[in-house]
Amino acid sequence: SDQVLSITPNTQEEVEVLKNVSTQYETNLWQPVSSDHIEAETPVHLYVPANSSEAVMDLLQKHGMTHVLLANADELIEMQMRNDSTDPRSGSTFYQKYHPLEVIYSWINRTTHDYSSTVKAILVGSSYEKRPLYALKLSLNNRPNKKAMWIDCGIHAREWISPAFCLSFVHHALSFYNQNREITDILDSMDIYVLPVLNPDGYKHTWTKNRLWRKNRSLRRGTNCVGVDLNRNFDASWGQGASHDPCSEIFCGSFPESEPETQAVADFLRSHKDSIQLYITIHSYSQKLLFPFSYITDEPENLSDLLEMAKGAADNIRKYYLNHYAYGSGGKALLAPGGSDDWAYNLGIKYSFTFELQDRGRYGFLLPESQIDRACKEALTGVKTIALNVIEK
Repeated sequence: SDQVLSITPNTQEEVEVLKNVSTQYETNLWQPVSSDHIEAETPVHLYVPANSSEAVMDLLQKHGMTHVLLANADELIEMQMRNDSTDPRSGSTFYQKYHPLEVIYSWINRTTHDYSSTVKAILVGSSYEKRPLYALKLSLNNRPNKKAMWIDCGIHAREWISPAFCLSFVHHALSFYNQNREITDILDSMDIYVLPVLNPDGYKHTWTKNRLWRKNRSLRRGTNCVGVDLNRNFDASWGQGASHDPCSEIFCGSFPESEPETQAVADFLRSHKDSIQLYITIHSYSQKLLFPFSYITDEPENLSDLLEMAKGAADNIRKYYLNHYAYGSGGKALLAPGGSDDWAYNLGIKYSFTFELQDRGRYGFLLPESQIDRACKEALTGVKTIALNVIEK
């Protein structure tokens, strides 16, 4: 069966073996995201389909390095794709399942219909394959000069827990306004923009063709390789350390904002930069709360504020859910040039965060549906902690 392996190379020779395995065999590297970033003493998570399994395991055993993390990964994928719920009104379990793109679009329609006085769907642009990019605007009162926050999900197609969080967040905000003090304070003070799926073409592809697809689905002349890593395509140290190879998982595109999805989000944020004070982008996996910068080790000028907010969020997650989230500047954790959080920060949105949700690698991108609820609650706690902090400041 398909397997997910976790291997920590101890020597440079083992590093080279893993680089070779991840590039020469049909496998899917989860962590790090590119074979160039494999290094000694750092865990490598590798998805190995059944047809490569024997050759890969033989090679690893020959070098005395093997550790199975998750067997029967294909069964897990099959279970998650059995989506029998198409009606958003079918009870609370709707938010404890993963949903295909069409269901998310119908949920957007239903939500704007059911809460027509407080929720608007804004078409911010469309994808390479001409799918609409809808952001929901939650606005519970008409106070003048109101500030706002932005949350986007699903920039990387295979990170299914991310769109699941965006849906769950909107549901919580609308259901508990005037009941939960924190969400009430946030919505009284701020408008909230939520983009549930920033990469609809890639997300659709994960449901129909390749569950572990990461990039968007754009085509370019001169190559058969498809897609750009949208989180390397923003104009923040673009191209410095990302890949210029169209076949790479971290291909940065031909120029900053070359992709319609990136450009749509960037245009919207540019035109609302005076009101949007908090930017949050939701990813998985590794349980981290990160802030700029992700492409250099320079420190942002409001480092102490960002650190205090991330620490507060991590402390609250630990307090209520006994789960550990690391926090800090992205550049110390995962060097990602061209990322949306750094770009938003440079635009002037000084509170800018990347959330890496559950888990730490046991299931990785295949987090079971039984864990969606808890993962979303942890992230909700983090978002509320940071948003209340921003309002205070």
